[in-house]
Order: sequence, then C-alpha cells, then structure tokens
Amino acid sequence: MSRSKVSVLALLCGALIIAYWQFWPKAIPGWTAEEVEVLRSLSLSSLQDLPPNPSNAVADNPLAAEFGSRLFFDTRLSANNGISCATCHQPIRRFTDGLQKGQAIGTTDRNTPSIVGVAYSPWQFWDGRRDSLWSQALAPIEDAREHAFNREQVRSLVTDDAQYREYYESLFGRLPEPGRADAHSTNVVFANIGKAIEAFERTIMPGESRFDRYVAALVNGDVERQEELFSDDEVRGLRLFISDANCTQCHNGPLLTNHEFHNTGVISFPGDIPDKGRVAGVREVMLDEFNCKGEYSDDDKRSCDELEFARTDATLIGAFKTPSLRNLENTAPFMHKGQFATLADVLENYNVAADAMIGHNEAKPLGFSQRQLDQLEAFLRTLAAPVQMMATREGQGD
Repeated sequence: MSRSKVSVLALLCGALIIAYWQFWPKAIPGWTAEEVEVLRSLSLSSLQDLPPNPSNAVADNPLAAEFGSRLFFDTRLSANNGISCATCHQPIRRFTDGLQKGQAIGTTDRNTPSIVGVAYSPWQFWDGRRDSLWSQALAPIEDAREHAFNREQVRSLVTDDAQYREYYESLFGRLPEPGRADAHSTNVVFANIGKAIEAFERTIMPGESRFDRYVAALVNGDVERQEELFSDDEVRGLRLFISDANCTQCHNGPLLTNHEFHNTGVISFPGDIPDKGRVAGVREVMLDEFNCKGEYSDDDKRSCDELEFARTDATLIGAFKTPSLRNLENTAPFMHKGQFATLADVLENYNVAADAMIGHNEAKPLGFSQRQLDQLEAFLRTLAAPVQMMATREGQGD
C-alpha cells in the first residue's frame, strides 16, 4: 500500500474516532448517593401531608368538599349562566384551558394556571395577590371578565336552591333570611362559599408519574426496572435538570416548585405593557378584606406569618410564581401570559436568558446544545401523570 493511501486511511480512521466520541452515546455514569437523595426529594413519595388551613374551618371537611365540587362546576355562578370555575380550570386539561389568556365572559390578563396540588402553596394567582385558596376562589366570581357575578347574587343562589341551602346550613349555620341580609352577613356567606370551593380544590392532587417510579426503582437498586422506565436521553435530561441547568434552584421539592416569585425575562405578550407581577400582587394581598388577617378568617390567632413577612422590595418587579412542573401535558401554552406554545420554546427562553423587559432577569443563559435541550425536554415529559381527585363526576375526568 502506498504511503499516500496509508495517510488517507489514517485520516479517515481518525475522523471516525472523533465522530464516535462526539456523537455516539456514552455510557451513563451511575448516580451518587448525594444525587439519589436529591432525586428522592423531588419524588412524590416525599410529599408531606397537606398542611391545615386555620383560616378555613371546613378546609378538610368531606361535606364541604362535596358542596365545593358542585359550586365549582355550577354555571349559575355567573352573570350569563354559562361560566363556572371549570370553564377555565378544565379537569381534562389538568385544570387549565389551553388558551394563552383565560377566556370567560371576557378575556383575562393572564394565562390560567393549573390548580393541581396548589393547596400546598401559600400564595395564589401568578402574582400571589391572594393568600388562600378560598380567598382566591372569590376573586373570579366578582371579576367582570370572568363570572361577572356579585356577592348578593351568590347569597341569593345559595338561599333559593334547596340543596345548596341544606349544604350551607349543615356546614356554616343558618343563612340570613331574605330581605334581612346586611353587607356583613352577605360577606360571611360569600366567604363561606369560597371556603367550600377550597375544600374541593384541596382534594385535587398530582398522581404518580414515570419519574416517581424511576426514583423508586433507583432507591431500591432495581437496575432493570430503571432501564424499563427511562430512556438514555431521559436519564441525561434528568441529570442536566439537577446539575448544569440548575433547575432545582426554583423547581424543587416533590411538587417541583419553591412557591416563590422570580423574574425570568419572559417577553411581554404582544400588545401588552410589561406586567409588574409580584410587586403589584403583594400590595393587593395586603389590602384584601378576605386575607389571613381579615375578619372573615376562621383563625382566631390570625397566624399569618407568610403575610407578615412577605417580601415587598423592588426585586419583585416582573416576578411571577414558580409553577409546578408536574402534569405539564395538556397545559400548553406556558408562562404567565401563555407566551410560549411548546416546552421547546420555554427551554429556548432559558437557553438564551435575554435581558428582562422590566426588572432584572434572574436566570443565567444555559448555553446548551440542541441535543441537551431535547434531553431536558424528554425528562420533563416523564412528569406526566393522571390527576387524583376525591370524586370524578361524569364528563369531568380524563
């Protein structure tokens, strides 16, 4: 063989070796004991019991949850008899609606967030402008763009419906007689309706995902089961999630959220002025008549540490609540105004981490390759799971 042919052959072999190391899948290293503990902390098996809500005396009352379920799906709680809580929080879509912004009687300012497992959060809405699920449930009822109802109409509906009246009086005592209700007694009824809805929403929890089963297999040392559950790309995506991507800085714990507020530089919705987010929401919750410190709270001690020590500084400008990453399927579009149609779009936002349009972007550019982004997305899809509910009425579930 001539020297020139040998040189060409050597070059080809070298190129093949380089290509092999660049593109051929490498063996996945095992998980360290420290990494296993991190993964265990993210697993649903680590989810603690739902903490009580002292501001709602019927928060965990099964009869209240049953009453709240009926209210949640009742379109009579609206000005046009066509809108219910489930109009935007649709069970089949993991209690979202598939729209960029919520659409009821009118169009809301923001995307409809899922309420799966949200009872664990001390703050409600994207900007945290309510500090309990029951106070949150009241806001859409009176919003002209959503239910466009009012407190007096809510009281009349409950009074006039024999079944609702029976539920109410079994839980909260006698309703005010027609024509004798003043503003205070009307507010009491209104607040109690919110408390019944919260009792139902506290029963809506995420189910076990493929990720949770993978962690269980990992903890048990079942390698065969691990390989059945996760592809190589999903394992690599998970490794990126807890390491180089630093996702667990915000998406931590078994619900994959720290329930806090962050500015991640998401672009404004076309035609909208930049949204101030939490910095405005925290002011609103402080003034809310139905907050933890208000007279309609059932907590005589007014144990309101979250409200008492809530941050109010300028770093909250443009910050929004960290959403759970569980049950992402059927919940697109993503972010507080539905700016991103796909998970790939969301990841690209973090990959670039451009300057925020308002406030300061806390995120740092990932600088990942397309393959790494695909692997990260592959892992996120392993968090899909059915929603667990106390009871599923016909037409409401999956």
